[in-house]
Amino acid sequence: MSLKNLKAYHGAKHKKKTVGRGIASGHGGFSTRGGKGQTARSGGVRRPGFEGGQTPLVRRLPKMGGFRNPNQIEYQVVNVGALEIFEEGSTVTSKELVANDLIRETRTPVKLLGDGELTKKLTIEVTKASKSAQEKVEKAKGTLKFLVMKPKPEVEKKSV
Repeated sequence: MSLKNLKAYHGAKHKKKTVGRGIASGHGGFSTRGGKGQTARSGGVRRPGFEGGQTPLVRRLPKMGGFRNPNQIEYQVVNVGALEIFEEGSTVTSKELVANDLIRETRTPVKLLGDGELTKKLTIEVTKASKSAQEKVEKAKGTLKFLVMKPKPEVEKKSV
């Protein structure tokens, strides 16, 4: 093996496209540049987003308004009426709610809302509950335990 015996793999080298050598070459006429006009000329480049003088799409669309609070907490909601599937006297935690397809995951906080009726005595562990939900749980002789949410870890700032 020596340098003079080295060759490129078959298909690695491509034949250079020859344009502007007559119609029979297949690349004659406008030489693969489309029709006449600004873009057919050398240096005929328009800025990105230019649409021939028509109001560009970026300006036709409305601006994205509003404000997204980075500290907003998204809760998974469960209604009191959905808790009827549990047995009398059982403890309802986020793991049981996930197992019964009432919420999606255990990491996101859970809020109990007051839609529906509760007839069973249950011990319910949630992050938050509405007033009507609290009243319905107390009316059914159940208890509510509120879980304390862990705060997001603060990002340490380097002092200069």
